[in-house]
Amino acid sequence: MKRVTGIGGVFIKAKDPEALGSRYKRHLGIDIKEWGGFTFHWHTPEEPNPHGATVWGLFKEDSSYFGAGSAPFMINYRVHDLAFLLDALRREGCAVEPKTEDSEYGKFGWVTDPEGNRVELWEPPPGPAAD
Repeated sequence: MKRVTGIGGVFIKAKDPEALGSRYKRHLGIDIKEWGGFTFHWHTPEEPNPHGATVWGLFKEDSSYFGAGSAPFMINYRVHDLAFLLDALRREGCAVEPKTEDSEYGKFGWVTDPEGNRVELWEPPPGPAAD
């Protein structure tokens, strides 16, 4: 069974998310949306219509969304089957958080690596974006 199938998002803590977002927009052309991030849609010559996405987002530096660690960033990995992967990680002795979320955006779970970095795992909802 596949585990990680891609990067679903990159999240960065910022002292001033609005100012940093303005800088990224001005210098790199990343048009930060009102919700604090931007979605890059995937397409290829074989798949000209977007069929997946990676989110890039800014969070306040005191956000608890990144877990208890001190890392200034968090990576969200796309996974094929979240329940399968979380069970496998638990059996392998990984620090898997007991809480998961299921929403219109998909299923989410978290694991903390040995250096204290929180990793978000995301199973997209069924449909073209899940490919």
